[in-house]
Amino acid sequence: MFPANPVFTLKCQARRRLSRTSAVVDSADSFDWQRQLRYYWDLDLDNCVARMALSQYTYGYEYLGACPRLVITPLTDRCYLCLMGALQLDLGGAPAGPAGTGKTETTKDLAKALAIQCVVFNCSDGLDYKMMGRFFSGLAQSGAWCCFDEFNRIDIEVLSVIAQQLITIRNAKAAKLSRFMFEGREIKLIMTCAAFITMNPGYAGRTELPDNLKALFRPFSMMVPNYALIAEVILYSEGFESSKILARKMTQMYKLCSEQLSQQDHYDFGMRAVKSVLVMAGGIISDLFPGVIIPEHDYGVLQSTIIDVMLSKGLQPESTMVHKVIQLFETMLVRHGVMLVGPTGGGKTTVYQVLADTLGALHAAGEDKPFYQPVKTYVLNPKSITMGELYGEVNHLTLEWKDGLMALSVRAAVVDTSEDHKWIISDGPVDALWIENLNTVLDDNKMLCLANSERIKLTPSIHMVFEVEDLRVASPATVSRCGMVFIDPEELKWIPYVKTWMAGLEDKVGFTETLGGKKAKCFIKQFKI
Repeated sequence: MFPANPVFTLKCQARRRLSRTSAVVDSADSFDWQRQLRYYWDLDLDNCVARMALSQYTYGYEYLGACPRLVITPLTDRCYLCLMGALQLDLGGAPAGPAGTGKTETTKDLAKALAIQCVVFNCSDGLDYKMMGRFFSGLAQSGAWCCFDEFNRIDIEVLSVIAQQLITIRNAKAAKLSRFMFEGREIKLIMTCAAFITMNPGYAGRTELPDNLKALFRPFSMMVPNYALIAEVILYSEGFESSKILARKMTQMYKLCSEQLSQQDHYDFGMRAVKSVLVMAGGIISDLFPGVIIPEHDYGVLQSTIIDVMLSKGLQPESTMVHKVIQLFETMLVRHGVMLVGPTGGGKTTVYQVLADTLGALHAAGEDKPFYQPVKTYVLNPKSITMGELYGEVNHLTLEWKDGLMALSVRAAVVDTSEDHKWIISDGPVDALWIENLNTVLDDNKMLCLANSERIKLTPSIHMVFEVEDLRVASPATVSRCGMVFIDPEELKWIPYVKTWMAGLEDKVGFTETLGGKKAKCFIKQFKI
């Protein structure tokens, strides 16, 4: 295997797209050629332009770095075509569809293809028209794009005013003005500015867009992505030779998992699912990969340190709990948003506390792996306070912005420049209202969007941890963004509690003397402790 190579990925995609079109393209006017995103040097404009079908867009020359790109599929091509057509008409794009279909990422990737900066902002019901006016003013003056995630979470009264603000900008663009009046003051206008919105239809807390706002966006539906094609290109870019066969097996496995495993709220087998397939899926794997025996992984010093930490805390080092701590560790390696799911008393708090102490102990012992760093925790209960107290709100008398508890915690973690882990732990029930403000935090953007239009970028050392009993009312948009560690009390049962109680009792009053040696042994034998 070789490390991921974005240049090799793009070459694979270009070769595949060329092979897909070369069989039917016989002239420059052929639609199969015209519908590709193509770059030309326009002699009249003396500039580079991107063309797609009848649309043309001036190249932005924005330096975006060597960032990863999407795998181009027929769905991506069609989405690009709709977005470019919308831009040609001075409209915005409005992709709609279920979670994990690539609405935001496709919009961002088109911006990368056109070398335009694209700002992603997660909308909430706390936004008012003044905040949005400042946002649109900045877009108009910078010429950047903005993708408003979960746009239909904004209150209907605010959406009506937003429509008027967007109409003002569109009229100025249509008149080719360099300066125009916006919200009572004159500002400059850079023609490349554009607004896009993404919507998840049918979820809790969503509103229907007013007609005057619908008219400013070109709507289209995002359907299920081509999993096999995406998996094939990603595996090729990671250095696998037989990626076509492996991709087919991988997608078939996820398809069988979604059909045959129990339909629980914390299961998600969509595009964002990179978590381990649970033990119940072992039969499916053995069918797809017959004769392959997965060797048990030796965790070495990590496992021994976990056991030492549990003993030092007076806990019983049960194998099930040790495995849960390791599962949380492995999930945190690949996801910065993790949910510990299970009923009260199952050991959720103990699992993350043991892992935090273990990482600190390994760092103190001189282990030099990057993830072995001390842990700082910020614990809060989101359901015990209002949305304004959680994320921040404007004082309507003084018009001053006051940060909420979540904003203060994230800001403190971002300001801390040490290499220590910063875990922001939300201990309380999850509902579709408060946690969806964290959607852009939990996906690849890692951006906390506040109602005063401020965006706080999370550092790689920050993890969002949620302790929840169940995900019955959480939306698929949230479930698909998080790694899941399910902690079942049936695995732990009650015997470890009795062992810990007996150990404490023996230390205090002398257990064998209180019951008598023979009675104590009979008690232990009877309950198989």
